Amino acid sequence: MRDKPEVENKPEAENKPEVESMAEAENKPCGSGNTEFSQQVGSRAERKLKAQRHVNKTVWSGLGMMGLIGWSVAIPTLLGAALGVWLDKEYPGGRSWTLMLLVVGLCLGCFNAWRWVDKEDREIHRHEEGDDLD
Repeated sequence: MRDKPEVENKPEAENKPEVESMAEAENKPCGSGNTEFSQQVGSRAERKLKAQRHVNKTVWSGLGMMGLIGWSVAIPTLLGAALGVWLDKEYPGGRSWTLMLLVVGLCLGCFNAWRWVDKEDREIHRHEEGDDLD
């Protein structure tokens, strides 16, 4: 059997480990021990912390965004086509209102989706630039 080391009965203040927290370690300046290995470890830790802050960007939220983009194109296209069918029935003529309004609805939906994706892209880049400044 192994012998267990005896623990002295000291007050709690003396039994605290001398390991400092990550926050305390970050605030201390690095001495001459700033080697290439420690820089690599530090950059990896920084990347992990950044990734943990952005956990809300999951696969499901990405699929939800794709669905939202699809609906933002489909709804104006279908509304344009429906209005065109109604206009063709009410005002028959040489022009196809259905085809024209279908294309107009498609263009409006694509423009709306592009605007939304561009806004999201700018927001993502703004957050990344803010993280780099930290």
